Formats: sequence, structure tokens, C-alpha cells
Amino acid sequence: MGLVGIVGGGVVGLCTGIELLEAGERVAIIDDDSAALAPSWGNAGHIAVEQVEPLASMKTVRTMPGRLFMRGGAVGLPPLSLPAWLPFGLRLLAAARPERFRSGCAALGPLLEGAMPAWESITARIGAPELLRRDGHFVVWHGDDAASAGRASWEMARTGTAQVHGATTDERDMLSALGNRRVAGAIRFSGSGQIADLGALRGALRTAFIARGGTIHEASAALGLNHERAEIAGLDADRVIVCAGVHSRGLMEAFGHKVPMIAERGYHIRADSSGWPEDLPPVVFEELSMIVTRFGPTVQAASFVEFSRIDAPADPRKWERLERHVAQLGLPISGPFRRWMGCRPTLPDYLPAIGRSTRADNLYYAFGHQHLGLTLAPITARLVRSMVMGEQTELPLAPFDLQRFA
Repeated sequence: MGLVGIVGGGVVGLCTGIELLEAGERVAIIDDDSAALAPSWGNAGHIAVEQVEPLASMKTVRTMPGRLFMRGGAVGLPPLSLPAWLPFGLRLLAAARPERFRSGCAALGPLLEGAMPAWESITARIGAPELLRRDGHFVVWHGDDAASAGRASWEMARTGTAQVHGATTDERDMLSALGNRRVAGAIRFSGSGQIADLGALRGALRTAFIARGGTIHEASAALGLNHERAEIAGLDADRVIVCAGVHSRGLMEAFGHKVPMIAERGYHIRADSSGWPEDLPPVVFEELSMIVTRFGPTVQAASFVEFSRIDAPADPRKWERLERHVAQLGLPISGPFRRWMGCRPTLPDYLPAIGRSTRADNLYYAFGHQHLGLTLAPITARLVRSMVMGEQTELPLAPFDLQRFA
């Protein structure tokens, strides 16, 4: 039995490894993120099954100017990164056309429909069902006009298996009591959820992977092509799966694939959670584009969509603005804050890349999940397992094939 080599030990890579090991394969993961700095372990922890509509949409295009960082919004377009975000933006504009937006919804919908059941299954199998919480999330507004428009927008949106409910009076009072400003409006989603602790999730997935016979090599991966077959230097793998997030672009382009992916960077601050209610689901402050999530002993405020280069330095103004938002709202979150920035792997149509290479017959890939990497990891892993083992996948993969950019 040959070895499957997975490049990338984030949540997609680990879930894929576990699926293949349970199917009887030998698996090794190559991963150089020993400090757990990847977006898999720094995101908002939200299982976002409601995000059926790709962000590549005419709504995004219309509202983009008002959402720019320079105007107080969450969208960053750093001038020095113009060579990265300008061509990406032009492709996003093309992908936002109504017909492509509709096809994107049709592709994302079934993936997201299977996301929560897949999370329930894998957390149970690794002996950590308590890490998955299914108590939805809140969206709140402090301005009356924003509340009216925001609720109407969500009620008209496609939300898949998630449902929108008006917050009860008690819930609105509780949300108002979190800070120093009255909540003008709030909705609560059912059907969505969160990971209770991202660090604990990483530990549980790695432990389960190793317990099933997998091996993890803490190193950078070097890929090569030998007689139309992909090889990982130093590892005798007969099948290779690229799950390396933003670093997947360079790996796949070395084989001749076109991968117009950008580093869509997000920022968060974390602090002690003693003042934040323990059982409160994630809360989205939509006017500020900020989501606050409790992870065990810490509480995290996250925001920003910064289109940039992987290697560009972090912008400290983003963390400073997050800290101002927390202070202005009077939230029970106090420093010292721990700061983080990570790069979401985003393709211009806001669909992931899942498929088999046309350049090397033993090369597979699963990356580019943008804001939905955590949400879609287990269902993606099941699709990759079937694909690698030559079985019929439970969902068609054509919409996610890299050839759409060829």
C-alpha cells in the first residue's frame, strides 16, 4: 500500500488525513506551522453555514467604496500591494456577474448543507464532541436605520440550512448589557455554530491523526515533477494532496496551473474572557464588521478583509481600530491584548479549489476556502478521500476545479 503525502497541516489537511487513515490508507502530513499561526487556528471559530452567497457579488461591488478602511470600514487595499489586488479585483468583478453569482450559490449550497453533519461526525469520531457548539450566533446593530436595513437584508438572503429569527426582548437586553450602548436591533441564527476552542481542536485532530497511524513531518515541502508524477522531496509518497492554504498557489503554479489566489488578511485581538458570558454564542457587530467569540479562557474580536501579499508586514492600525471598537462599545474585554494576523486563501469567485491535477496524475488539491475554511474542512475532507480512492464523490467537483481559471 502506497503512502499519501498531504502538504499542509491546517484544519483541511488534518481532517483529510483522518478520513484517509480511517479508509485504510497510509498518510503523512508535511507542515511547517509548529507555532499554529495559520488561519485555521486564528479565525473567528464560526461554523458559517449561512454564508451560501459568495462574496463575489454585485452587492459586494456596490458597497465596496463605503467599506474601505480609509472610510472607517473593514476592507483594506494597501497601495504597495496594488499589483496583487488589482488583477484579483478585476477577476472578482467578472465573477460577480449575476449568472456567475447564481452558479456560485448553486455550488456552495450543497457544500454548506453537509458542513454541520460532517463536523458532528468527525468531532464524535475523534472523541471531542464538546468542541462543536450548535447554538447559532447573533447579529446586532446599534443604529435604528442600520438595524432595519440589516435585518431586511438577512431575511432576503439565501442562508441554506441556517434560519434567521428576531432576537427576543430578553436577548436584546442581554446584548445591550454587554456594553454601554443600547442595541437597536438584533437577530439570532439557528443552525450555525462554533468551535469552542481552536487550540483544543488542533490538538484533538493531531492526536487523532497520529493515533490512527499517521505521521507529521515538521518541515517545508518541496514538490517536483518526475515523469508526469508529483513528488515530495524526502518523502516516498505515491499520491500528493496540496492543502497548504495561501502557499498552495506557488506549489500549484510550479506545475503549470493558473491559481489567481490572493492573501485576504484578517486581524484579531485576544484577551482574558473573565468578563464575557461563558455560554454566549458568537456576536457579530455588523456596523463595525467585527465578530466577538469566546474560546474557553479567552475572548477574541476579529475583523478586516485586507487584500495584500503573503509577505507584506501587518498593519498595526487594524489592531488599534479593533481595540478602539471594543472600548467604544464598552465591551467587557480588557487588555493586555494578544495580536494576530493571518492570510485567508481566497480565489476571485469565492469558491474553493478541490480537484485533481491535469498536469500530474497523482496530484490532488483542496484549498482556497476563503472565510469558510473551518466551516468546510470536514466535508471537503470527505470529498478528497473519495476522489483519491477513485470513488464517486457525494457532490460534483466540477465547479471547484482549477481548470475554471485556465
